[in-house]
Amino acid sequence: MMSAFSELSVVKDTFEEASSIMQKDMWQLAQAGAQEELAITTNTQPLMLISDVAMYRAWVELGGHSPSIVAGHSLGEYAALVTAGALVFSDAVSLVQKRSTLMQNAVPPGIGAMAAVLGLSDEDIQTACERAKAQNGGVAEAANYNAPGQVVIAGDKATVEKAIDEAKTLGAKRAMLLAMATPSHCSLIKPAADLYLSALKEASINTPNVPVIHNYNVLPSATAEDIRDRLYQQLFSPVRWVETIQYITAMDIKVGFECGPGKVITGLNKRIDKELHMIPLGSPKEMELAINELSRSNG
Repeated sequence: MMSAFSELSVVKDTFEEASSIMQKDMWQLAQAGAQEELAITTNTQPLMLISDVAMYRAWVELGGHSPSIVAGHSLGEYAALVTAGALVFSDAVSLVQKRSTLMQNAVPPGIGAMAAVLGLSDEDIQTACERAKAQNGGVAEAANYNAPGQVVIAGDKATVEKAIDEAKTLGAKRAMLLAMATPSHCSLIKPAADLYLSALKEASINTPNVPVIHNYNVLPSATAEDIRDRLYQQLFSPVRWVETIQYITAMDIKVGFECGPGKVITGLNKRIDKELHMIPLGSPKEMELAINELSRSNG
C-alpha cells in the first residue's frame, strides 16, 4: 500500500506526521502490515485518511490542479475536508483515530455485519431490509448507495443474513456478506456517534475553501457547525454516493480525480455518469500523465 510513492518526501513526511500522533509507525504498517492487521477498523480508517492526504499533497507538489469541488466516500470525507482547508491534517488524524475506536467498540465482535447487494433497485433494497427486520426484529439498513444497482447494507449479522435471502428472492444478481465486522452507517453506530460528538465539538473546523459535498445530505456546508453536524450524522446514516456524483456533474463538472489507493471510486463514478471523465491518481506516473493530459486539453 502506497509503495509507488515511497520516493516522494512529501508522502513520507505526511506518514511521519500521522505516526507521531498515532504513536505507531503508520508507514511500516502500510508497507508490511498483515491483511488481518490492515483490516482492523482502528488501522484501516487512519491509514486511508493518511494515504488520501499524502497522495493529494503529492499531486499538488507535482503541479496538479486544485479542485473546484470535493467529496469523499465515507471516511474519505475527512480527506476531502483537509483538502478544502476545513480541517488541519493533524486534527483530522486525531478525529479519525477517535472515530475508528468508537466504531470498533460500538458493536461486539461477531454481532455486526455488512453485505453487498447487486442488481436491485433502491426500493427493492428497502423492501428486503424491511422484510428481514419484520422476521428477525433486528437491524438491516442501506448503508452505502455506491452505484445504480450496487448497494451495501449493514446491521446485526442475523438480520443482514435474512436481508440477503430476501434480496435474492427479489431477484438480486448477487448478495453476499462482506469481510467487515463493524456495521458502518447504520443505527447500531448511533451510540458511538453520540460519544463522538464531544471530539467534534473540540475540533477546530474552518469554512472550506471549496465546496465539500457531504455524504449525509448531499450538500455543501456553510459553517463549521454545519460540518460538525454532518460528520456526526454521517456515522449512522447512509452514504449517498450516487446522488453526490449526480450533484457534482449537474454543476457541469466534466473531469474527476480519484485521490486514494485503488480505483474503486473511479469505477463507481463511471457507472453513475458515463460522461464524467475519471482519472485515478494512484501513482506518481499516473499523476504526471494526468497533469500532461490537462495541459494539452487546456492548451
